[in-house]
Amino acid sequence: MIASTKTAVALPVVQRGNQRSVSKIVGGNVTLRQGVMQRQVPVALLPGRVSASSSETVQTKATSGEEEYEVYLDKPLGVKFARGNDGAAYVIASNPAMGNTSSDITPGDKVVKVSASFGGDVWDALNFGQVIYAIKTRNGQVYLRLKRNYGDMSALEEEELTEAERQFREERAGGNYGMGTKEMQERNYISRKEAERKRRELFDESLAKFRSGTIEEALIGFENVLSMEPKNYVGDDFSRVTRVYRITQYNIACCYSTLGQVDNGLEALDAAMASGFEDFDKIRRDPNLETLRKSDKFKPLINKYDEPIINEGAINAIKSIFSFGKKEDDL
Repeated sequence: MIASTKTAVALPVVQRGNQRSVSKIVGGNVTLRQGVMQRQVPVALLPGRVSASSSETVQTKATSGEEEYEVYLDKPLGVKFARGNDGAAYVIASNPAMGNTSSDITPGDKVVKVSASFGGDVWDALNFGQVIYAIKTRNGQVYLRLKRNYGDMSALEEEELTEAERQFREERAGGNYGMGTKEMQERNYISRKEAERKRRELFDESLAKFRSGTIEEALIGFENVLSMEPKNYVGDDFSRVTRVYRITQYNIACCYSTLGQVDNGLEALDAAMASGFEDFDKIRRDPNLETLRKSDKFKPLINKYDEPIINEGAINAIKSIFSFGKKEDDL
């Protein structure tokens, strides 16, 4: 543990439903907070409030001719997002059973604008982490402006195969090992190490922001780190998630605790422990989690993963045995 009241967990050095749609549009400029900057930018569409009985969805055309639409959704959302190849947030699922969604939302659609955490501002959707942060910390309805991709999921798929990759797949299908396979293995190794390096850099940047007190920026960075988790990962210990993932979830819990967002913090802490974060002594003592520990939900949550040394149920049972036959005033 790093000795500081504004610390999170560091990594070792890595070697190289209740839908309400928009019916009022207001033009003009609004202040958008993006990272460390606050600037005046023209916003073509500022979401307006509508009555609960409204069910209209506003269809708009972007300057490039691409179709965009807007929705207001009450939390919890029945929409899941993933990080695309361009770093943006894309819809991967829309299910009313999970929460509130809209029939207009389709997997593959890209988030281009999102409501700010507070107030009526609208943020440009800069990256996946920022979108997730905005949604999780939003008080009230969530406004989304999305680009319709008509079910095209190519932004979430692997990039087009190179000649070496095609040769590798042909060799693998035929049970052969040739130059294509060797080149592909070397390329995959280099690509994997480069992805690890970029992810580690982003983790370190986010940790530095947390230590400097820019918690919201750190949180956005950590959300992006999570989104870079390798697919189909299996560790040497057969873990299905990386150590970076577990520690990042813990650090996200620290961020939310520092911001006073208890429910989001407990959700992240739950995810950290569920994925294998087992430093329970740190969880019980870390000053960054103090706000979460004050919640009545904290003790049942941590006890789900770490049985306390002193079993309160056993103590109460012993007390009841020794207090048998005594009057309440004598206890």
